[in-house]
Amino acid sequence: MEVILKCPVCSEKCELLDVVDFNKSCEELRGFYLPLSGKAVYYALCNSCGFCFAPEFGRWGLGDFEREIYNHDYAIIDPDYLSDRPRANAQIISSMLGEKKDLIRHLDYGGGNGLLSQVLCDQGWNSHSYDPFVNREVSPNELGKFNLITAFEVFEHVPDVSRLMQDLSMLLASPGIIFFSTLLSNSHIKPNERITWWYASPRNGHISLFSNDSLCHLAEKSGFSFGSFSEGAHVFWNTVPSWAKQIVRA
Repeated sequence: MEVILKCPVCSEKCELLDVVDFNKSCEELRGFYLPLSGKAVYYALCNSCGFCFAPEFGRWGLGDFEREIYNHDYAIIDPDYLSDRPRANAQIISSMLGEKKDLIRHLDYGGGNGLLSQVLCDQGWNSHSYDPFVNREVSPNELGKFNLITAFEVFEHVPDVSRLMQDLSMLLASPGIIFFSTLLSNSHIKPNERITWWYASPRNGHISLFSNDSLCHLAEKSGFSFGSFSEGAHVFWNTVPSWAKQIVRA
């Protein structure tokens, strides 16, 4: 019996593209390889928008992710996530918008241990952190509205992209912008070709891989505009706040 897969982004037909071992990690880019786990992870590719995803993880709960991916061994395959990356990303935000911080209410969505937000708070920002895996006792609708939301290295980890966009739409004030990072898959994942891209790494929790078209589609569905600064840095917005016009050319 043929299994029909629908794209979580655009609802068009998807086909299974390739299978990789669960222990495929981003550290392979640096020459570090985990032993094979023997667990097969299938990725599917949308024929329309180019979204690539691992359907199995859509059936996982938070406990499954905590046990299998975000466990005590996670730092082995993502050594920068606890400190170096959030500090570097806080510096990026501060450098871009630090002079406008008094006009900004900021949320770091998917903020992990909250370090990025804490660094900004120490600099006088009105900054908050929320992570669905960490702040399980908090509902996003309790947080209020924010005119700046950041989501660094979050989109590729999300098993339910519709839920992600619902959260972001609910949390974003108007005018407001969402600054996020995830690498585009356009030149790396193609129909009828094996997945060799280092970023497609289930052990890191990289289970949703976005093309430019798939991000455009997500933005349109949510009533956002979309732009990219680079292959890895992007922005959604409803209306550009006056303090952000220096970085978003609407």
